[in-house]
Amino acid sequence: MKKHNFSAGPCILPQSVLEKASQAILNFDNLDLSLIEISHRSKSFVSVMERAQELALEHLGLQDKGYKALFLQGGASMEFLMVAYNLLEKKAGYLDTGTWSAKAIKEAKLFGDIEVIASSKEENYNNIPTGFTVPSGLDYLHITSNNTIFGTQMNDFPETDCPLVCDMSSDIFSRVLDFSKFDLIYAGAQKNMGPAGTTLVVVKEAILGKVSRVIPSMLDYKVHISKDSMFNTPPVFAVYVSMLTLEWLKEQGGVAAIEQKNNEKAELLYNEIDRNPLFKGFVVNKKDRSKMNVTFTIENDALKDTFDTMCAEAGINGLNGHRSVGGYRASIYNALPIESVQVVVNVMQELEKKA
Repeated sequence: MKKHNFSAGPCILPQSVLEKASQAILNFDNLDLSLIEISHRSKSFVSVMERAQELALEHLGLQDKGYKALFLQGGASMEFLMVAYNLLEKKAGYLDTGTWSAKAIKEAKLFGDIEVIASSKEENYNNIPTGFTVPSGLDYLHITSNNTIFGTQMNDFPETDCPLVCDMSSDIFSRVLDFSKFDLIYAGAQKNMGPAGTTLVVVKEAILGKVSRVIPSMLDYKVHISKDSMFNTPPVFAVYVSMLTLEWLKEQGGVAAIEQKNNEKAELLYNEIDRNPLFKGFVVNKKDRSKMNVTFTIENDALKDTFDTMCAEAGINGLNGHRSVGGYRASIYNALPIESVQVVVNVMQELEKKA
């Protein structure tokens, strides 16, 4: 029996997707060849790339609105660099809400003037900053919608007179938003979309080509757009599994339907954290709680080993918090069934009876 997988990424994928992907490794598209041994320029794989791009735009509601979907490499960490390379001319603004936004800021500073508009670093990133003002005239404003390590998530997005860039690596396709508010969205596949190895970038073409620097071809969004994400050999398996996952999402009823399921999972777990005196949520303001990464601690350290043992016996995997924070982190991405969340809740309640 498969374990209840709460890993933060690479993370759980739908079982039906894993089955289809495993078959494609042996015999793809009835070619009597493996997916990972055919040409990426073959008709069979080109159709995969086109379908993956089409589905990404469809789920975000951005078809025919001047956006392009790219499947690139290097993870979100490469996008920290590429965003600045392609968009930063004079000055950009960043919200500092966690480890990954801090890394994005570090990379962007290599290319120009960066203003940190607001930060929750002094509070150990346990909240989303509020009450800040975005200055006018920025080349772009960069935000991170969900913070996997600390378990915070943005629900209100700033209004700007400049392009809005968002790292949605850990909550893309998990909830309904007006995605047209964003001019560039990027997301590593290994959270809600597929295996590690590819990164989705959705960019409004009109914001490109405005910097004076010469951009290396491999880091130029316009080059990748002109080559339909095939400027170099793409990560064929990661793109294929991403396509299958996006097909699966459509079968579930799309983003609106999966958001309802995600809300139910998050409510179930947060309610137990708030009710059970043995546990405490990490995030100070409940409105900032992530519905993808639920972070919490056990109040009595003497019970930790017992709780860990009970989790292991229940088949729970990947519940430990990030090494920089400690405690526990339940990553409840799209593909995780609510039954797995119920198992964690049951163990928490059993521990309470024993304590």
